[in-house]
Amino acid sequence: MTDMSERLLDAEEDTMEGKYLTFPLGDEEYGLEIRHVTEIVGILRITVVPDMPSFVRGVINLRGKVIPVMDVRIRFGLGQKSYDDHTCIVVVNLSGVAVGLIFDTVSEVLSISDDQIDPPPAVRKGESSRFIKGLGKIGESVKILLDVQKLLYDEEIRRLEEAV
Repeated sequence: MTDMSERLLDAEEDTMEGKYLTFPLGDEEYGLEIRHVTEIVGILRITVVPDMPSFVRGVINLRGKVIPVMDVRIRFGLGQKSYDDHTCIVVVNLSGVAVGLIFDTVSEVLSISDDQIDPPPAVRKGESSRFIKGLGKIGESVKILLDVQKLLYDEEIRRLEEAV
């Protein structure tokens, strides 16, 4: 996990344009812009914080910094899965707050240009569809690209800030 994290994060900011960290969730493949990723670590001990939404698993101590962690499977209504050696925490910046996103595993970093991205389908906008930035077409497959800044509502971000 450390080698991949170092390779991903050694790139300079301007070379991150159009790059997406991809990961499987359920039967689909998702991606988020690599420029929002600050670090990728293996699963760490999570301290439960009372009165948080069910998808916020608690907080971790990452080299002396307390960071709230959110299980993306639970956030998307896919249910909880036991954590294992492949489970990782992707630390991202959500509206100025460092938040750890728990994924079963990460796949790869892909370059997806704007002309390969279609807008989300114009279906009924539900709770989870607000997270979708677009649909990336890679060969015969489609990656659901997430808007990392919309994974939490403003009120949820405030509650996380208060918790840490």
